[in-house]
Amino acid sequence: MTSNQNLQSERRLTPAERDFLEQRGCTADDWDLVTIHDDTDLKRLRDVDFAGRVSIGRLKAPAAISRARIEDCEISDDVTIRNIGRRLFGCQIGRGVRIENVGAIEYDADATCGAGVEVSPLDETGSRPVIIFPGISAQLAALQARKPEWALEKKDLFLHAAASRKLTGIGDEAVIADCGTLRNVYVGPRIRVEGADWLKNGAIINNAEPGKEFAAVGHGVHAENFIIEDGRVDGASFVHNCYIGQGAEIDKGFTAHDSLFFANCTCENGESCALLAGPYSVSVHKSTLLIATETSFANAGSATNQSNHMYKMGPIHWGLMERGVKTASGSYVMWGARIGAFSMLMGAHKGHPDTSDFPFSYLFADEKGTTTIVPGLMLKSCGLRRDQQKWRKRDRRQGRGLPIHDRITYGVFNPFTIGTLLKALRFIPKLIRDMVPDEQGIIRWRNMKLSGAGLARAKQLYEAAVRHYIYTLYGDSPVPESQGEPEDWVDLAGQTIPRHTLEEVMAASDVETMESILTEADKNREEAERRWIADALGSDLRYLTKDLRHHSEWLQRMADEDKSAYERILAAEAARLSL
Repeated sequence: MTSNQNLQSERRLTPAERDFLEQRGCTADDWDLVTIHDDTDLKRLRDVDFAGRVSIGRLKAPAAISRARIEDCEISDDVTIRNIGRRLFGCQIGRGVRIENVGAIEYDADATCGAGVEVSPLDETGSRPVIIFPGISAQLAALQARKPEWALEKKDLFLHAAASRKLTGIGDEAVIADCGTLRNVYVGPRIRVEGADWLKNGAIINNAEPGKEFAAVGHGVHAENFIIEDGRVDGASFVHNCYIGQGAEIDKGFTAHDSLFFANCTCENGESCALLAGPYSVSVHKSTLLIATETSFANAGSATNQSNHMYKMGPIHWGLMERGVKTASGSYVMWGARIGAFSMLMGAHKGHPDTSDFPFSYLFADEKGTTTIVPGLMLKSCGLRRDQQKWRKRDRRQGRGLPIHDRITYGVFNPFTIGTLLKALRFIPKLIRDMVPDEQGIIRWRNMKLSGAGLARAKQLYEAAVRHYIYTLYGDSPVPESQGEPEDWVDLAGQTIPRHTLEEVMAASDVETMESILTEADKNREEAERRWIADALGSDLRYLTKDLRHHSEWLQRMADEDKSAYERILAAEAARLSL
Protein backbone atom coordinates (compact mmCIF):
# COMPACT_ATOMS: atom_id res chain seq x y z
CA MET A 1 0.00 0.00 0.00
CA THR A 2 2.77 2.44 0.96
CA SER A 3 4.91 3.58 -1.97
CA ASN A 4 8.66 2.91 -2.13
CA GLN A 5 9.27 6.65 -2.00
CA ASN A 6 7.32 6.90 1.23
CA LEU A 7 9.23 3.97 2.70
CA GLN A 8 12.51 5.72 1.89
CA SER A 9 11.24 8.91 3.53
CA GLU A 10 10.12 7.23 6.74
CA ARG A 11 12.15 7.44 9.89
CA ARG A 12 11.98 6.84 13.60
CA LEU A 13 10.70 9.49 15.93
CA THR A 14 13.13 11.75 17.73
CA PRO A 15 12.98 11.92 21.55
CA ALA A 16 11.40 15.37 21.30
CA GLU A 17 8.74 14.06 18.93
CA ARG A 18 7.96 11.18 21.25
CA ASP A 19 7.55 13.59 24.14
CA PHE A 20 5.28 15.78 22.01
CA LEU A 21 3.07 12.83 21.07
CA GLU A 22 2.89 11.62 24.66
CA GLN A 23 1.73 15.09 25.70
CA ARG A 24 -1.09 14.63 23.14
CA GLY A 25 -2.22 11.40 24.80
CA CYS A 26 -0.32 8.97 22.58
CA THR A 27 1.43 5.83 23.87
CA ALA A 28 3.57 3.07 22.40
CA ASP A 29 4.70 -0.34 23.59
CA ASP A 30 8.00 0.43 21.87
CA TRP A 31 8.51 3.84 20.21
CA ASP A 32 11.44 2.42 18.24
CA LEU A 33 8.96 0.37 16.19
CA VAL A 34 6.96 3.43 15.14
CA THR A 35 8.06 5.27 11.99
CA ILE A 36 6.72 8.41 10.34
CA HIS A 37 7.13 10.25 7.04
CA ASP A 38 9.32 13.35 7.05
CA ASP A 39 6.35 15.49 6.04
CA THR A 40 4.04 14.23 8.78
CA ASP A 41 2.50 16.94 10.93
CA LEU A 42 2.53 15.44 14.41
CA LYS A 43 -0.27 17.77 15.43
CA ARG A 44 -2.51 15.56 13.32
CA LEU A 45 -2.03 12.73 15.87
CA ARG A 46 -3.90 12.58 19.19
CA ASP A 47 -4.86 9.84 21.68
CA VAL A 48 -3.31 7.01 19.63
CA ASP A 49 -1.96 3.80 21.21
CA PHE A 50 0.74 2.12 19.12
CA ALA A 51 1.73 -1.54 19.41
CA GLY A 52 4.14 -3.57 17.30
CA ARG A 53 5.52 -2.16 14.04
CA VAL A 54 3.57 0.83 12.76
CA SER A 55 4.50 3.05 9.83
CA ILE A 56 2.67 6.26 9.01
CA GLY A 57 2.93 8.02 5.67
CA ARG A 58 2.64 11.73 5.02
CA LEU A 59 -0.02 13.25 7.26
CA LYS A 60 -1.24 16.79 6.58
CA ALA A 61 -4.51 18.60 7.26
CA PRO A 62 -7.31 17.69 6.97
CA ALA A 63 -6.09 14.09 7.44
CA ALA A 64 -5.70 13.01 11.06
CA ILE A 65 -5.41 9.99 13.37
CA SER A 66 -7.09 10.14 16.78
CA ARG A 67 -8.69 7.97 19.44
CA ALA A 68 -7.38 4.69 18.05
CA ARG A 69 -5.25 1.69 18.96
CA ILE A 70 -3.03 0.69 16.03
CA GLU A 71 -1.06 -2.58 16.02
CA ASP A 72 1.33 -3.80 13.31
CA CYS A 73 -0.10 -1.56 10.59
CA GLU A 74 1.29 0.11 7.49
CA ILE A 75 -0.51 3.40 6.87
CA SER A 76 -0.07 5.36 3.66
CA ASP A 77 -0.45 9.09 2.97
CA ASP A 78 -3.34 11.40 3.83
CA VAL A 79 -5.29 8.88 5.90
CA THR A 80 -8.00 9.81 8.38
CA ILE A 81 -8.59 7.42 11.30
CA ARG A 82 -10.90 8.38 14.16
CA ASN A 83 -12.80 6.69 16.96
CA ILE A 84 -11.70 3.05 16.82
CA GLY A 85 -13.46 1.09 19.55
CA ARG A 86 -10.90 -1.70 19.93
CA ARG A 87 -8.06 -1.72 17.42
CA LEU A 88 -6.67 -1.73 13.91
CA PHE A 89 -4.48 -4.79 13.63
CA GLY A 90 -2.31 -6.08 10.79
CA CYS A 91 -3.73 -3.50 8.36
CA GLN A 92 -2.25 -2.18 5.15
CA ILE A 93 -4.09 1.10 4.61
CA GLY A 94 -3.92 2.88 1.25
CA ARG A 95 -3.71 6.57 0.40
CA GLY A 96 -6.60 8.84 1.26
CA VAL A 97 -8.50 6.20 3.25
CA ARG A 98 -11.05 7.35 5.81
CA ILE A 99 -11.88 5.09 8.79
CA GLU A 100 -14.23 6.50 11.40
CA ASN A 101 -16.39 5.12 14.22
CA VAL A 102 -15.40 1.47 13.74
CA GLY A 103 -15.21 -1.25 16.37
CA ALA A 104 -12.21 -3.10 14.94
CA ILE A 105 -10.41 -3.93 11.70
CA GLU A 106 -8.12 -6.95 11.95
CA TYR A 107 -6.07 -9.07 9.57
CA ASP A 108 -4.33 -12.37 10.24
CA ALA A 109 -1.07 -13.02 8.44
CA ASP A 110 -2.55 -15.95 6.50
CA ALA A 111 -5.87 -14.27 5.65
CA THR A 112 -7.29 -15.18 2.23
CA CYS A 113 -10.17 -12.70 2.46
CA GLY A 114 -12.80 -14.95 0.94
CA ALA A 115 -10.80 -16.22 -2.02
CA GLY A 116 -11.03 -20.01 -2.19
CA VAL A 117 -14.20 -20.32 -0.10
CA GLU A 118 -16.27 -23.35 -1.09
CA VAL A 119 -19.91 -22.48 -1.66
CA SER A 120 -22.49 -25.29 -1.81
CA PRO A 121 -25.18 -24.44 -4.38
CA LEU A 122 -27.83 -26.83 -5.71
CA ASP A 123 -27.20 -29.76 -3.37
CA GLU A 124 -27.33 -28.17 0.07
CA THR A 125 -25.28 -31.01 1.58
CA GLY A 126 -22.18 -29.82 -0.30
CA SER A 127 -21.67 -32.50 -2.94
CA ARG A 128 -21.42 -29.84 -5.69
CA PRO A 129 -19.00 -27.29 -4.23
CA VAL A 130 -18.03 -24.16 -6.13
CA ILE A 131 -14.69 -22.52 -5.33
CA ILE A 132 -15.10 -18.75 -5.58
CA PHE A 133 -12.37 -16.30 -6.51
CA PRO A 134 -12.10 -12.76 -7.91
CA GLY A 135 -13.17 -12.70 -11.54
CA ILE A 136 -15.11 -15.97 -11.52
CA SER A 137 -17.79 -16.00 -14.20
CA ALA A 138 -21.31 -17.35 -13.93
CA GLN A 139 -20.30 -19.89 -16.56
CA LEU A 140 -17.41 -21.43 -14.61
CA ALA A 141 -19.39 -21.39 -11.39
CA ALA A 142 -22.27 -23.24 -13.04
CA LEU A 143 -19.89 -25.72 -14.63
CA GLN A 144 -18.37 -26.53 -11.25
CA ALA A 145 -21.82 -27.09 -9.74
CA ARG A 146 -23.27 -29.06 -12.66
CA LYS A 147 -20.15 -31.18 -13.26
CA PRO A 148 -18.89 -31.99 -9.74
CA GLU A 149 -16.59 -34.83 -10.83
CA TRP A 150 -14.89 -32.54 -13.33
CA ALA A 151 -14.68 -29.76 -10.74
CA LEU A 152 -12.97 -32.11 -8.30
CA GLU A 153 -10.46 -33.09 -10.99
CA LYS A 154 -9.77 -29.39 -11.72
CA LYS A 155 -9.90 -28.25 -8.10
CA ASP A 156 -6.24 -27.24 -7.98
CA LEU A 157 -6.77 -24.91 -10.96
CA PHE A 158 -9.55 -23.07 -9.17
CA LEU A 159 -7.57 -22.89 -5.94
CA HIS A 160 -4.64 -21.48 -7.91
CA ALA A 161 -6.93 -18.83 -9.39
CA ALA A 162 -8.08 -17.98 -5.88
CA ALA A 163 -4.52 -17.66 -4.57
CA SER A 164 -3.11 -15.76 -7.55
CA ARG A 165 -4.64 -12.41 -6.61
CA LYS A 166 -3.47 -11.14 -3.25
CA LEU A 167 -6.37 -9.73 -1.29
CA THR A 168 -5.59 -7.99 1.95
CA GLY A 169 -5.82 -4.53 3.41
CA ILE A 170 -7.73 -1.39 2.48
CA GLY A 171 -7.37 0.19 -0.96
CA ASP A 172 -6.76 3.84 -1.79
CA GLU A 173 -9.59 6.29 -1.04
CA ALA A 174 -11.79 3.63 0.57
CA VAL A 175 -14.23 4.70 3.27
CA ILE A 176 -15.11 2.55 6.30
CA ALA A 177 -17.47 4.35 8.64
CA ASP A 178 -19.91 3.60 11.46
CA CYS A 179 -19.21 -0.15 11.37
CA GLY A 180 -18.78 -2.93 13.88
CA THR A 181 -15.99 -5.43 13.23
CA LEU A 182 -14.19 -6.21 9.97
CA ARG A 183 -11.97 -9.27 10.29
CA ASN A 184 -9.88 -10.47 7.36
CA VAL A 185 -11.91 -8.41 4.89
CA TYR A 186 -10.26 -6.87 1.85
CA VAL A 187 -11.75 -3.48 0.97
CA GLY A 188 -10.83 -2.39 -2.54
CA PRO A 189 -9.99 1.09 -3.83
CA ARG A 190 -12.77 3.68 -3.52
CA ILE A 191 -15.11 1.20 -1.84
CA ARG A 192 -17.56 2.58 0.73
CA VAL A 193 -18.44 0.37 3.70
CA GLU A 194 -20.88 2.33 5.83
CA GLY A 195 -22.87 1.04 8.77
CA ALA A 196 -22.00 -2.65 8.33
CA ASP A 197 -22.56 -4.73 11.43
CA TRP A 198 -20.05 -7.59 11.13
CA LEU A 199 -17.88 -8.69 8.20
CA LYS A 200 -15.54 -11.69 8.33
CA ASN A 201 -13.33 -13.44 5.77
CA GLY A 202 -14.39 -11.64 2.64
CA ALA A 203 -13.48 -9.27 -0.15
CA ILE A 204 -15.26 -6.19 -1.48
CA ILE A 205 -13.77 -5.59 -4.92
CA ASN A 206 -14.10 -2.58 -7.20
CA ASN A 207 -13.02 -2.91 -10.84
CA ALA A 208 -14.76 0.25 -12.06
CA GLU A 209 -13.14 3.45 -13.20
CA PRO A 210 -12.88 6.32 -10.69
CA GLY A 211 -16.23 7.95 -10.16
CA LYS A 212 -18.16 5.00 -11.64
CA GLU A 213 -18.02 2.60 -8.71
CA PHE A 214 -20.97 0.34 -7.95
CA ALA A 215 -19.52 -1.90 -5.25
CA ALA A 216 -20.50 -1.04 -1.68
CA VAL A 217 -21.64 -2.49 1.64
CA GLY A 218 -24.24 -0.67 3.68
CA HIS A 219 -26.10 -0.49 6.95
CA GLY A 220 -26.65 -3.48 9.19
CA VAL A 221 -25.01 -5.99 6.86
CA HIS A 222 -23.74 -9.22 8.40
CA ALA A 223 -21.46 -11.20 6.07
CA GLU A 224 -19.02 -14.10 6.42
CA ASN A 225 -17.02 -16.09 3.84
CA PHE A 226 -17.90 -13.95 0.83
CA ILE A 227 -16.73 -12.08 -2.22
CA ILE A 228 -18.61 -8.99 -3.36
CA GLU A 229 -17.23 -8.01 -6.76
CA ASP A 230 -18.69 -4.89 -8.34
CA GLY A 231 -21.88 -5.75 -6.48
CA ARG A 232 -23.73 -4.19 -3.57
CA VAL A 233 -25.10 -5.46 -0.25
CA ASP A 234 -27.22 -3.21 1.96
CA GLY A 235 -30.27 -3.00 4.19
CA ALA A 236 -29.35 -5.33 7.06
CA SER A 237 -28.93 -8.27 4.72
CA PHE A 238 -27.28 -11.49 5.87
CA VAL A 239 -24.72 -13.15 3.60
CA HIS A 240 -22.92 -16.41 4.42
CA ASN A 241 -20.77 -18.38 1.96
CA CYS A 242 -21.70 -16.27 -1.05
CA TYR A 243 -20.41 -14.61 -4.19
CA ILE A 244 -22.19 -11.40 -5.25
CA GLY A 245 -21.16 -10.49 -8.78
CA GLN A 246 -21.11 -7.52 -11.10
CA GLY A 247 -24.20 -5.33 -10.93
CA ALA A 248 -25.87 -7.64 -8.40
CA GLU A 249 -27.78 -6.12 -5.49
CA ILE A 250 -28.71 -7.77 -2.18
CA ASP A 251 -30.88 -5.49 -0.07
CA LYS A 252 -33.76 -5.00 2.39
CA GLY A 253 -32.97 -7.78 4.81
CA PHE A 254 -32.40 -10.54 2.28
CA THR A 255 -30.81 -13.66 3.74
CA ALA A 256 -28.43 -15.61 1.50
CA HIS A 257 -26.69 -18.84 2.48
CA ASP A 258 -24.36 -20.80 0.17
CA SER A 259 -25.59 -18.86 -2.84
CA LEU A 260 -24.07 -17.32 -5.96
CA PHE A 261 -25.45 -14.16 -7.57
CA PHE A 262 -24.21 -13.10 -10.97
CA ALA A 263 -24.69 -10.16 -13.33
CA ASN A 264 -27.55 -7.82 -12.48
CA CYS A 265 -29.35 -10.06 -10.02
CA THR A 266 -31.66 -8.27 -7.59
CA CYS A 267 -32.71 -9.96 -4.34
CA GLU A 268 -34.61 -8.23 -1.56
CA ASN A 269 -36.71 -9.14 1.50
CA GLY A 270 -36.74 -12.94 1.03
CA GLU A 271 -34.13 -15.65 1.38
CA SER A 272 -32.03 -18.09 -0.60
CA CYS A 273 -30.13 -21.24 0.21
CA ALA A 274 -27.96 -23.25 -2.19
CA LEU A 275 -29.08 -20.95 -5.03
CA LEU A 276 -27.12 -20.51 -8.23
CA ALA A 277 -28.60 -17.27 -9.51
CA GLY A 278 -27.50 -16.70 -13.08
CA PRO A 279 -27.76 -13.26 -14.72
CA TYR A 280 -30.92 -11.24 -14.13
CA SER A 281 -32.43 -13.46 -11.45
CA VAL A 282 -34.88 -11.34 -9.46
CA SER A 283 -36.63 -11.92 -6.13
CA VAL A 284 -37.97 -8.86 -4.30
CA HIS A 285 -40.83 -10.13 -2.12
CA LYS A 286 -41.09 -11.23 1.48
CA SER A 287 -41.91 -14.87 2.31
CA THR A 288 -40.03 -15.97 -0.82
CA LEU A 289 -37.53 -18.82 -0.59
CA LEU A 290 -35.31 -19.84 -3.50
CA ILE A 291 -33.52 -23.04 -2.55
CA ALA A 292 -31.40 -25.66 -4.28
CA THR A 293 -31.94 -24.43 -7.82
CA GLU A 294 -30.28 -22.74 -10.76
CA THR A 295 -31.97 -19.77 -12.42
CA SER A 296 -31.32 -17.07 -15.02
CA PHE A 297 -33.53 -14.27 -16.31
CA ALA A 298 -35.95 -15.43 -13.61
CA ASN A 299 -38.57 -13.52 -11.66
CA ALA A 300 -39.94 -14.97 -8.42
CA GLY A 301 -43.43 -13.90 -7.36
CA SER A 302 -44.34 -13.26 -3.74
CA ALA A 303 -44.33 -16.29 -1.43
CA THR A 304 -42.55 -18.41 -4.02
CA ASN A 305 -41.34 -21.51 -2.23
CA GLN A 306 -39.37 -24.66 -3.04
CA SER A 307 -38.53 -27.85 -1.19
CA ASN A 308 -35.36 -29.93 -1.34
CA HIS A 309 -35.93 -32.16 1.72
CA MET A 310 -38.11 -35.26 1.80
CA TYR A 311 -36.92 -36.44 5.22
CA LYS A 312 -35.31 -39.64 3.96
CA MET A 313 -31.74 -38.81 2.87
CA GLY A 314 -31.62 -35.16 3.88
CA PRO A 315 -31.77 -32.02 1.71
CA ILE A 316 -30.13 -33.63 -1.31
CA HIS A 317 -32.73 -32.81 -3.98
CA TRP A 318 -32.27 -29.89 -6.36
CA GLY A 319 -33.75 -28.58 -9.57
CA LEU A 320 -33.43 -26.34 -12.59
CA MET A 321 -35.49 -23.42 -13.70
CA GLU A 322 -34.29 -22.83 -17.22
CA ARG A 323 -33.86 -19.28 -18.46
CA GLY A 324 -36.77 -16.89 -18.25
CA VAL A 325 -39.00 -18.79 -15.81
CA LYS A 326 -41.50 -16.73 -13.82
CA THR A 327 -43.26 -17.94 -10.71
CA ALA A 328 -46.69 -16.68 -9.67
CA SER A 329 -47.51 -15.62 -6.11
CA GLY A 330 -47.66 -18.61 -3.80
CA SER A 331 -46.07 -21.05 -6.24
CA TYR A 332 -44.31 -24.15 -4.95
CA VAL A 333 -42.09 -26.81 -6.52
CA MET A 334 -40.85 -30.01 -4.93
CA TRP A 335 -37.39 -30.78 -6.29
CA GLY A 336 -36.02 -32.59 -8.22
CA ALA A 337 -37.73 -31.04 -11.14
CA ARG A 338 -36.83 -29.16 -14.29
CA ILE A 339 -38.93 -26.25 -15.49
CA GLY A 340 -38.80 -25.41 -19.20
CA ALA A 341 -37.50 -22.07 -20.45
CA PHE A 342 -39.71 -18.96 -20.38
CA SER A 343 -42.56 -20.71 -18.60
CA MET A 344 -44.99 -19.32 -16.04
CA LEU A 345 -45.31 -21.53 -12.95
CA MET A 346 -48.53 -21.39 -10.91
CA GLY A 347 -49.71 -23.47 -7.97
CA ALA A 348 -48.04 -26.23 -5.94
CA HIS A 349 -46.18 -28.78 -8.09
CA LYS A 350 -45.38 -31.94 -6.14
CA GLY A 351 -44.81 -34.54 -8.86
CA HIS A 352 -41.19 -33.65 -9.70
CA PRO A 353 -42.18 -32.38 -13.17
CA ASP A 354 -39.78 -32.13 -16.09
CA THR A 355 -41.33 -29.64 -18.50
CA SER A 356 -38.10 -28.83 -20.36
CA ASP A 357 -39.44 -30.36 -23.60
CA PHE A 358 -42.21 -27.75 -23.61
CA PRO A 359 -40.74 -24.24 -23.16
CA PHE A 360 -42.85 -21.07 -23.28
CA SER A 361 -45.64 -22.80 -21.35
CA TYR A 362 -48.16 -22.04 -18.67
CA LEU A 363 -47.78 -24.61 -15.87
CA PHE A 364 -50.70 -25.18 -13.52
CA ALA A 365 -50.97 -27.60 -10.59
CA ASP A 366 -54.14 -29.40 -9.54
CA GLU A 367 -55.23 -30.14 -5.97
CA LYS A 368 -52.97 -33.22 -5.86
CA GLY A 369 -49.91 -31.33 -7.07
CA THR A 370 -49.92 -32.81 -10.58
CA THR A 371 -48.61 -30.46 -13.27
CA THR A 372 -50.76 -29.45 -16.22
CA ILE A 373 -48.82 -28.07 -19.19
CA VAL A 374 -50.38 -25.57 -21.58
CA PRO A 375 -47.49 -25.52 -24.04
CA GLY A 376 -46.39 -22.53 -26.08
CA LEU A 377 -48.89 -20.05 -24.67
CA MET A 378 -46.17 -17.66 -23.43
CA LEU A 379 -45.19 -17.05 -27.07
CA LYS A 380 -48.32 -14.92 -27.43
CA SER A 381 -47.39 -12.73 -24.47
CA CYS A 382 -46.25 -9.14 -24.95
CA GLY A 383 -44.16 -9.62 -21.80
CA LEU A 384 -41.74 -11.85 -23.67
CA ARG A 385 -40.75 -9.05 -26.01
CA ARG A 386 -40.61 -6.56 -23.14
CA ASP A 387 -38.28 -8.84 -21.21
CA GLN A 388 -35.81 -9.10 -24.07
CA GLN A 389 -35.76 -5.33 -24.49
CA LYS A 390 -35.41 -4.47 -20.81
CA TRP A 391 -32.47 -6.74 -19.96
CA ARG A 392 -29.89 -4.82 -21.97
CA LYS A 393 -31.22 -1.52 -20.65
CA ARG A 394 -30.89 -2.73 -17.07
CA ASP A 395 -27.29 -3.88 -17.31
CA ARG A 396 -25.69 -2.13 -14.35
CA ARG A 397 -22.22 -3.18 -15.53
CA GLN A 398 -22.19 -0.94 -18.59
CA GLY A 399 -20.50 2.45 -18.68
CA ARG A 400 -18.26 1.71 -15.70
CA GLY A 401 -15.10 0.58 -17.47
CA LEU A 402 -15.39 -2.89 -15.95
CA PRO A 403 -13.81 -6.06 -17.28
CA ILE A 404 -17.04 -7.98 -17.94
CA HIS A 405 -16.98 -11.42 -16.31
CA ASP A 406 -20.35 -12.94 -17.26
CA ARG A 407 -21.13 -13.49 -20.92
CA ILE A 408 -24.85 -13.19 -21.61
CA THR A 409 -26.98 -14.38 -24.52
CA TYR A 410 -29.89 -11.96 -24.35
CA GLY A 411 -32.06 -13.34 -27.13
CA VAL A 412 -35.21 -15.18 -26.11
CA PHE A 413 -34.81 -17.23 -29.28
CA ASN A 414 -31.43 -18.94 -29.57
CA PRO A 415 -30.14 -22.44 -30.40
CA PHE A 416 -30.92 -23.66 -26.89
CA THR A 417 -34.60 -22.64 -26.91
CA ILE A 418 -35.15 -23.16 -30.64
CA GLY A 419 -33.47 -26.56 -30.46
CA THR A 420 -36.04 -27.57 -27.87
CA LEU A 421 -38.85 -26.33 -30.10
CA LEU A 422 -37.54 -28.36 -33.05
CA LYS A 423 -37.44 -31.43 -30.85
CA ALA A 424 -41.02 -30.77 -29.75
CA LEU A 425 -42.17 -30.32 -33.35
CA ARG A 426 -40.85 -33.79 -34.12
CA PHE A 427 -42.59 -35.58 -31.24
CA ILE A 428 -45.84 -33.60 -30.84
CA PRO A 429 -47.55 -35.33 -33.82
CA LYS A 430 -46.58 -38.72 -32.40
CA LEU A 431 -47.84 -37.71 -28.98
CA ILE A 432 -51.20 -36.62 -30.41
CA ARG A 433 -51.46 -39.80 -32.47
CA ASP A 434 -50.40 -42.37 -29.89
CA MET A 435 -51.62 -41.07 -26.55
CA VAL A 436 -55.24 -41.85 -25.65
CA PRO A 437 -57.02 -38.98 -23.89
CA ASP A 438 -59.38 -39.62 -20.97
CA GLU A 439 -63.05 -38.63 -20.91
CA GLN A 440 -62.05 -35.00 -20.20
CA GLY A 441 -59.74 -34.98 -23.21
CA ILE A 442 -56.62 -35.03 -21.03
CA ILE A 443 -53.44 -36.80 -22.10
CA ARG A 444 -51.21 -38.09 -19.30
CA TRP A 445 -47.54 -37.92 -20.15
CA ARG A 446 -44.62 -38.46 -17.77
CA ASN A 447 -46.86 -37.93 -14.74
CA MET A 448 -48.10 -34.62 -16.21
CA LYS A 449 -51.23 -33.53 -18.02
CA LEU A 450 -51.73 -32.04 -21.49
CA SER A 451 -54.63 -31.73 -23.91
CA GLY A 452 -54.75 -32.66 -27.57
CA ALA A 453 -56.03 -29.20 -28.43
CA GLY A 454 -53.20 -27.62 -26.47
CA LEU A 455 -50.62 -29.71 -28.29
CA ALA A 456 -52.09 -28.77 -31.67
CA ARG A 457 -51.96 -25.08 -30.75
CA ALA A 458 -48.40 -25.48 -29.44
CA LYS A 459 -47.31 -26.96 -32.76
CA GLN A 460 -48.60 -23.88 -34.58
CA LEU A 461 -46.96 -21.48 -32.11
CA TYR A 462 -43.67 -23.36 -32.06
CA GLU A 463 -43.52 -23.33 -35.85
CA ALA A 464 -44.10 -19.58 -35.89
CA ALA A 465 -41.36 -19.04 -33.29
CA VAL A 466 -38.85 -21.08 -35.30
CA ARG A 467 -39.70 -19.15 -38.46
CA HIS A 468 -39.39 -15.85 -36.61
CA TYR A 469 -35.95 -16.88 -35.38
CA ILE A 470 -34.83 -17.92 -38.88
CA TYR A 471 -36.10 -14.60 -40.22
CA THR A 472 -34.05 -12.66 -37.65
CA LEU A 473 -30.93 -14.54 -38.84
CA TYR A 474 -31.48 -14.66 -42.61
CA GLY A 475 -34.16 -12.10 -43.41
CA ASP A 476 -35.47 -12.74 -46.92
CA SER A 477 -32.29 -14.56 -47.98
CA PRO A 478 -32.55 -18.32 -48.63
CA VAL A 479 -31.52 -20.65 -45.83
CA PRO A 480 -28.64 -22.91 -46.94
CA GLU A 481 -29.13 -26.64 -47.15
CA SER A 482 -27.93 -28.78 -44.26
CA GLN A 483 -24.22 -29.60 -44.32
CA GLY A 484 -24.31 -32.21 -41.57
CA GLU A 485 -25.74 -33.25 -38.24
CA PRO A 486 -26.65 -30.30 -36.00
CA GLU A 487 -24.75 -29.88 -32.78
CA ASP A 488 -26.52 -29.75 -29.46
CA TRP A 489 -26.37 -26.36 -27.70
CA VAL A 490 -26.46 -25.81 -23.95
CA ASP A 491 -27.33 -22.86 -21.77
CA LEU A 492 -24.47 -22.33 -19.34
CA ALA A 493 -25.74 -19.82 -16.77
CA GLY A 494 -27.05 -17.36 -19.32
CA GLN A 495 -24.60 -18.03 -22.17
CA THR A 496 -25.70 -20.35 -24.97
CA ILE A 497 -22.83 -22.36 -26.49
CA PRO A 498 -22.37 -25.44 -28.70
CA ARG A 499 -21.59 -28.59 -26.78
CA HIS A 500 -18.13 -28.84 -28.32
CA THR A 501 -17.31 -25.48 -26.71
CA LEU A 502 -18.34 -26.89 -23.35
CA GLU A 503 -16.06 -29.86 -23.95
CA GLU A 504 -13.16 -27.55 -24.89
CA VAL A 505 -13.63 -25.62 -21.67
CA MET A 506 -13.64 -28.82 -19.64
CA ALA A 507 -10.43 -29.98 -21.34
CA ALA A 508 -8.54 -26.71 -20.72
CA SER A 509 -5.56 -26.78 -18.39
CA ASP A 510 -6.03 -23.41 -16.67
CA VAL A 511 -8.82 -21.04 -15.71
CA GLU A 512 -7.67 -18.28 -18.06
CA THR A 513 -7.96 -20.59 -21.05
CA MET A 514 -11.41 -21.72 -19.93
CA GLU A 515 -12.63 -18.15 -19.80
CA SER A 516 -11.01 -17.19 -23.12
CA ILE A 517 -12.74 -20.12 -24.88
CA LEU A 518 -16.09 -18.92 -23.58
CA THR A 519 -15.33 -15.32 -24.56
CA GLU A 520 -14.39 -16.37 -28.09
CA ALA A 521 -17.58 -18.41 -28.39
CA ASP A 522 -19.59 -15.37 -27.37
CA LYS A 523 -17.91 -13.23 -30.04
CA ASN A 524 -18.64 -15.81 -32.75
CA ARG A 525 -22.12 -16.76 -31.55
CA GLU A 526 -24.22 -15.12 -34.27
CA GLU A 527 -22.37 -16.78 -37.13
CA ALA A 528 -22.44 -20.10 -35.27
CA GLU A 529 -26.21 -19.73 -34.88
CA ARG A 530 -26.66 -19.19 -38.62
CA ARG A 531 -24.72 -22.35 -39.40
CA TRP A 532 -26.55 -24.29 -36.72
CA ILE A 533 -30.12 -23.54 -37.84
CA ALA A 534 -29.32 -24.60 -41.43
CA ASP A 535 -28.20 -27.99 -40.13
CA ALA A 536 -30.82 -28.32 -37.39
CA LEU A 537 -33.84 -28.10 -39.68
CA GLY A 538 -33.13 -31.35 -41.54
CA SER A 539 -35.23 -32.61 -44.43
CA ASP A 540 -38.34 -33.20 -42.30
CA LEU A 541 -38.49 -29.58 -41.13
CA ARG A 542 -37.36 -27.73 -44.25
CA TYR A 543 -40.93 -26.50 -44.65
CA LEU A 544 -40.14 -24.09 -41.81
CA THR A 545 -37.97 -22.04 -44.18
CA LYS A 546 -41.07 -20.94 -46.13
CA ASP A 547 -43.13 -17.80 -45.50
CA LEU A 548 -40.69 -16.54 -42.88
CA ARG A 549 -41.75 -12.91 -42.96
CA HIS A 550 -45.45 -13.80 -42.74
CA HIS A 551 -45.07 -16.01 -39.68
CA SER A 552 -42.64 -13.61 -38.01
CA GLU A 553 -45.15 -10.78 -38.42
CA TRP A 554 -47.97 -13.04 -37.21
CA LEU A 555 -46.07 -13.86 -34.01
CA GLN A 556 -45.32 -10.21 -33.38
CA ARG A 557 -48.91 -9.24 -34.17
CA MET A 558 -50.13 -11.62 -31.47
CA ALA A 559 -47.85 -9.91 -28.98
CA ASP A 560 -49.19 -6.51 -30.10
CA GLU A 561 -52.77 -7.73 -29.67
CA ASP A 562 -51.91 -9.08 -26.22
CA LYS A 563 -50.46 -5.70 -25.28
CA SER A 564 -53.53 -3.85 -26.58
CA ALA A 565 -55.87 -6.16 -24.69
CA TYR A 566 -53.84 -5.66 -21.52
CA GLU A 567 -53.91 -1.89 -21.95
CA ARG A 568 -57.71 -1.99 -22.31
CA ILE A 569 -57.95 -3.98 -19.09
CA LEU A 570 -55.75 -1.45 -17.31
CA ALA A 571 -57.83 1.43 -18.63
CA ALA A 572 -61.02 -0.22 -17.39
CA GLU A 573 -59.47 -0.82 -13.99
CA ALA A 574 -58.32 2.78 -13.78
CA ALA A 575 -61.84 3.96 -14.61
CA ARG A 576 -63.36 1.79 -11.87
CA LEU A 577 -60.88 3.09 -9.33
CA SER A 578 -61.00 6.76 -10.25
CA LEU A 579 -62.49 9.42 -8.00
